[in-house]
Amino acid sequence: MELTLPLILLVASLSFADANSDGGNTMTYIVFMDPAQMPAVHASPAHWHAVHLESLSIDPARHLLYSYSAAAHGFAAALLPDHLPLLRGSPEVLQVVQDEVFQLHTTRSPEFLGLLTPAYQPAIGNLEAATHDVVIGVLDTGVWPESPSFAGGSLPPPPARWKGVCEAGVDFPPSACGRKLVGARSFSRGLRAANGGAIGMGKTTFRSARDRDGHGTHTASTAAGAVVANASLLGYATGTARGMAPGARVAAYKVCWPEGCLGSDILAGIDAAVADGVGVLSLSLGGGAAPYFRDTVAVGAFGAAAAGVFVSCSAGNSGPSGATVSNSAPWVATVGAGTLDRDFPAYVTLSTGARLAGVSLYAGPSPSPRPAMLPLVYGSGRDNASKLCLTGTLDPAAVRGKIVLCDRGVNARVEKGAVVKAAGGAGMVLANTAASGEELVADSHLLPAVAVGRTVGDKIREYAAHGGGRPMAMLSFGGTVLGVRPSPVVAAFSSRGPNTVVPEILKPDMIGPGVNILAGWSGVAGPTGLAKDGRRTNFNIISGTSMSCPHISGVAALLKAAHPNWSPAAIKSALMTTAYTVDNTNSSLQDAADGSLSNAFAYGAGHVDPQKALSPGLVYDISTNDYVAFLCSLNYSGPHIQVITKMSNISCPKKFRPGDLNYPSFSVVFNQKSKRIMRFRRELTNVGPAMSVYNVKVSSPESVRVTVTPTKLTFKKVGQKQRYYVTFMSKAGQGPTKPDFGWVSWVNDEHVVRSPVAYTWKM
Repeated sequence: MELTLPLILLVASLSFADANSDGGNTMTYIVFMDPAQMPAVHASPAHWHAVHLESLSIDPARHLLYSYSAAAHGFAAALLPDHLPLLRGSPEVLQVVQDEVFQLHTTRSPEFLGLLTPAYQPAIGNLEAATHDVVIGVLDTGVWPESPSFAGGSLPPPPARWKGVCEAGVDFPPSACGRKLVGARSFSRGLRAANGGAIGMGKTTFRSARDRDGHGTHTASTAAGAVVANASLLGYATGTARGMAPGARVAAYKVCWPEGCLGSDILAGIDAAVADGVGVLSLSLGGGAAPYFRDTVAVGAFGAAAAGVFVSCSAGNSGPSGATVSNSAPWVATVGAGTLDRDFPAYVTLSTGARLAGVSLYAGPSPSPRPAMLPLVYGSGRDNASKLCLTGTLDPAAVRGKIVLCDRGVNARVEKGAVVKAAGGAGMVLANTAASGEELVADSHLLPAVAVGRTVGDKIREYAAHGGGRPMAMLSFGGTVLGVRPSPVVAAFSSRGPNTVVPEILKPDMIGPGVNILAGWSGVAGPTGLAKDGRRTNFNIISGTSMSCPHISGVAALLKAAHPNWSPAAIKSALMTTAYTVDNTNSSLQDAADGSLSNAFAYGAGHVDPQKALSPGLVYDISTNDYVAFLCSLNYSGPHIQVITKMSNISCPKKFRPGDLNYPSFSVVFNQKSKRIMRFRRELTNVGPAMSVYNVKVSSPESVRVTVTPTKLTFKKVGQKQRYYVTFMSKAGQGPTKPDFGWVSWVNDEHVVRSPVAYTWKM
C-alpha cells in the first residue's frame, strides 16, 4: 500500500539498537511480572521493579524506562544481551518481549450519524451535562491546545475523580490545558532508548505533548471537539465543526513520534490513562497480527477494559485485501471506515470533449488565467518510475507548463503533487491502479490536481498514449457537494477480516465515517503534512481508519454518559447490534474498491447508528472471567494468560471454545472433514423495559442450516439474563470455497438486536 502522509509512520516490525556507554548494544524490551510474587516490603510496583533489576546486577538508573501497574504489571527496559537470560530465568518474570513499532492508521459527521436530527436532540440535550464527567483519552501524536476545538467555553471544572495532569514541556506550559483539554502527557523513553537517544530524524518536533504532525489533534477533536462555527479547509466543507461528544473532556497522551509509536511508550500511555481516570480510550494505531500476549495494545487494552474503560482501535488501512485487520482482541472495539454523503467533485476534460469525474481539495489558482486546455503528459522521464511521479523521475523540460498524469502507489499522493510542481508541471491527474480500484480520496495538493478512479484513469492513460495528435486536458473544481448517493460506502483502504489471530472472533466490529473527515489540525503543519507546504489552517480533511476510530470513541462517551453502569462490552454490543447495512438508497452497502456488495469481513456488524445504540433493547455482556475462559480456550500457557489478565491462580473451564465467548457476532469455522456441526451458547441481558418479548429471526445461506433454541425470549424485568443456543450445520456435500454470511436477530416491535454471522470452510 502507498504511504499516505501524514497518516503513516513506520512498519511495525522495526527494532533499533543503541550503542551503549558500557560497550554493548542495548535493545528495548517489555518485561511482564507476576504481581503475586511482589513482596509486601515494597511500597509500590515501581520500587519492586527497580529492586528486582538491582538483584540481577542490572542498574535501574541506567536501564529502567517505565514501570506499569494500572493496565499491565511489569516494566520496560533497555537491556544488554546478557541481561535477557537473567530475567527470563527469574521466577517473578512471566514474559520478556522485544519492543516493536506500531503505525498510525490514517463538519459533516454528526449530521450523517444522526446526532443533530430533531428526534435525537432531546436525548443529546440530556446527555450534554452527563458527558462532562467522561474523559476520552487519545493516544496519538499529541495535541495542538490552541485549536478552537479545545476551547473550554462554559464547561464546568473537570470531574473530581480526574487525576490527570497537564505535563510541562517544550512549548507546552501547564496552562495549555483547561476545561475541555483536561490532561496532556508525552511518552518517548522507549523510542529514545531504542533509537540512540535521537528523536525526530532531523525534523522539527516538540519534546512535549504538543502535536507537530496534526494527526493527534484531528483524532481528539473528532471524538470530543467543541462546537466551532464557520470551520473549513481553505473553503472546503464549510460548516459547524463539532466532535461526536462535544461535552466530553479530552486527555492527550503523545506516544507517536516521527519515527513511529513504540510499544513500550504506548503501554505507558495506556497505563497512565487508566490511572488518571479516563472513561474511553481511543487508539488510531496498530501493528501486525500476533498472539494477544505478544500484542502490547491488546495487553494494555485488557487492563483498561477490566477497569471499566471502553477501548476503541482502528482496524488498519491495508484493505481491500482480506485477512488484514489489526487490533483484533475481543475486548476492544475494532473500527473500519466508510464514506460520508459529502464529496468534493473535480473534473478532467479531454480535448475529445470527454468530461471525467474525480475529486480534489485544491484551493489555489487555476493552472491558467482562464480555464483552458493544456498539454497532457504521461511517463515523461527516463523509465517507468516517472509514471509514478517518484522524486527525481520527471524531466522538467518535458513537463514544464503541462498537466502530468501520475499513477497512484508507492509514494504518498501529496508527494506526487509536490514532485510535479517541483519539475514545473502546471497540474496533475492522479489515477488509481488496480490496487486502489474506484476509491476516491481527496487531497489538498500544492498544485491543481484531480484524483480519479481506476476506470477513469485507464481512459486517460489510453488517451495519453494513443489519443493521436497532441493530448490536451483541462482541470476544473466543483467545491463541496452534500447528499451524495450512495453513502455510506465501505472504504477500499479499510482493513478486512477474517481475523488471523482467532478466526472464531469476527473482526472488524463495525465501521464509522473515515473518508474525507474535517477536524482540527496542528498550527505548524500544512494540510498535506509536507515540509514545503507553507499553508496553515485550523482544520484539515484527511482519511483513514484513524478517522473512523475516534467517531466510535466519541459515540461511546455518549453511551457511557447515558448508561454509566454499562460495561465496555455492553456499550460495544449496543453499537454492534443496532448498526445498519444499507445505504441511503436502501441498498446493501457497497465496497468502494470495485462497487461490489460488501460483507461482514469488511463492515463487521455494519455502520454505527448512535441514535439506535442509545436504546438497543438487549446487550451481550462479557465479564473479565469470560475473557479468561476465552484465553484458556486458545491454549495459551498460564504465564501468557497472566501477562494479559494480571491474575494469579487462574482456573480454566474444561469445555469452552473461542466461539463460545458471549460476543455480539458469530464467526463459524467449519472443517469439511471433522466439524460440520457447530453449536454455540449466547446470553442476552435486558436493558429495555420489563416484560419484553423477543422472537428470533434467522437469515442464512443455502449451504448452512441454522437452528436456534428457544425461538422466543421473555424478559420479565430489567437486567434479567436469558440464554439461547444456536446450531450451525454445513449441509452434506456442500461447503463453498469462499466465505458466506448471514444474521441471527432477536426482534420485537421496538427493537431489532442483530448479530452478523460469517461462515468459512476449511479442508
